[in-house]
Amino acid sequence: MQSRPREVTADYRRKAAILTWSAIVVGALMAVALVVSVVFLVRADQDTRNAAYGYLALVLWVGIAAGIPVLLALAIPAARMKRRVREQQR
Repeated sequence: MQSRPREVTADYRRKAAILTWSAIVVGALMAVALVVSVVFLVRADQDTRNAAYGYLALVLWVGIAAGIPVLLALAIPAARMKRRVREQQR
């Protein structure tokens, strides 16, 4: 005997939307950090007096690497929740 899935509530839809937008924001921040790190590397390569920009790029890469599990922790449940909401609306 298979149990029927519970009804999707307004609170569940709200949480799905919050997770989705959180994943979008984290992904956007990671994309901006990647672009800024490339800019920092270009500046560090142009002049040896700007070598500190290379270290800042490394710090950003560590932040991006640390953000990947956070992005996955937000995006995977958000996608599953959104799919359940869409299936319930049919």
